[in-house]
Amino acid sequence: MERVPILKIGDILLVSIQVDMSDQTAIQLQEDLAERIVATGCHGVIIDITALDIVDSFVGRMLSTIASISKVLDAETVVVGMRPAVAITLVELGLSLNGIRTALNVERGMELVAASRADEWDAFDGDEDAETTATS
Repeated sequence: MERVPILKIGDILLVSIQVDMSDQTAIQLQEDLAERIVATGCHGVIIDITALDIVDSFVGRMLSTIASISKVLDAETVVVGMRPAVAITLVELGLSLNGIRTALNVERGMELVAASRADEWDAFDGDEDAETTATS
């Protein structure tokens, strides 16, 4: 069984799917990615599916499941490189990929993760200021 490589770039994990996704490969990817999120403390996961020509309902559900697992572990998921045929297939299958942001390429995906983290920090800082003001 082939494993999908998971690369760490700053506080982002980059998953580049370059193989046909069998059910077993997809399940192994979910487990490997969850372990890497915890081990690295990353806050973003970018899944590059540029090499995928087709997807089935299982792969679509797998992407949603990865996003859910990542979110629970405090990491945002962005899927990048989706081909038009893949997007059409996902829509036709009724898979909306809840919780997953998309971008055209890895660079834009990294920008989305960075912007999301900045927004979270701004919100956090605002909450902290409100508590300080309330207790003063």
